[in-house]
Amino acid sequence: MRGDGEAGPGAAGYIGGWGPPSVTPAGAAFARQVVSQAGQAVRGRERAKNLLWAAGKLADYGIGLGLEPVPGVLPHRSVTGRFAAHSPGLSGPARRTLRTNLRFIARRVVPALAVPDAALPRERAKAPYSPAEIAGFLALAAAQPTAGRRARATALICLGAGAGLAGGDLRAVRGTDVAERSGGVVVTVRSGPRPRVVPVLASYHQQLLESAAWARTRLACGGRDPARRNLTTPLISSLAGGSGLPALDTSRLRATWLAEVAGLLGLATFMQAAGITCSQRLGDIIAGLDPGDEAAAVAVLGGMAR
Repeated sequence: MRGDGEAGPGAAGYIGGWGPPSVTPAGAAFARQVVSQAGQAVRGRERAKNLLWAAGKLADYGIGLGLEPVPGVLPHRSVTGRFAAHSPGLSGPARRTLRTNLRFIARRVVPALAVPDAALPRERAKAPYSPAEIAGFLALAAAQPTAGRRARATALICLGAGAGLAGGDLRAVRGTDVAERSGGVVVTVRSGPRPRVVPVLASYHQQLLESAAWARTRLACGGRDPARRNLTTPLISSLAGGSGLPALDTSRLRATWLAEVAGLLGLATFMQAAGITCSQRLGDIIAGLDPGDEAAAVAVLGGMAR
């Protein structure tokens, strides 16, 4: 164990006499020990009080689990993490504050236990295709040797870049799931974890409707079993090798739709004005908002027929 010397001025005396009735004597003794060892980093009575409270509550929680109230045991991240997540009667902000204070103590008293979190890789969004690249893929689709292949390849491009579908959502679409209504063209996603109706961007309407009319009740992108994960592989292969075109990737087709719709909504302008650089909390913000009906979605998301 190591500390940074004695607690800062104004804190040492308060730490030595701390022992509120809401904390057990053993818990208070542990709190006084570790906060004193935190040394000069503890400046002022208010800071000492917050750290003592966190350490005392942790000690009582650990003692209740049969753990020994010593610095080599309780400040371990496995203990403080469990305490912050599962200790009863605490609000969300209180849990986060307690965890922060306990990690502060651990870094100074038992640094060997305060191993920093490993940086985990973060998957980045795929780059969208340019309008010229999408036009090139559609041209390749139109040049396929049979009517069926032309219809399936066109549907793949239109459902990906025009409606943002990928994976199982894309494979399961049938021709009858594409319909003209609400002032535009929509695709009904019937299976998967998020059944929904998706407006199709106006520039893809005609080609997708023609492909859907050819497919009728069959799968728009071909095949008989949408659960097959390689269902779209032959289509992708048939559209590969175009002059100057990158590889075709359904994730990039979806990213193309996301980027276009984000531009229509002014999302970049909104995030710039709000000072938001990450969308982590946008889901919480919109959870209580009305998403509107199908007609509103068609109008807002660029699906109105031209």
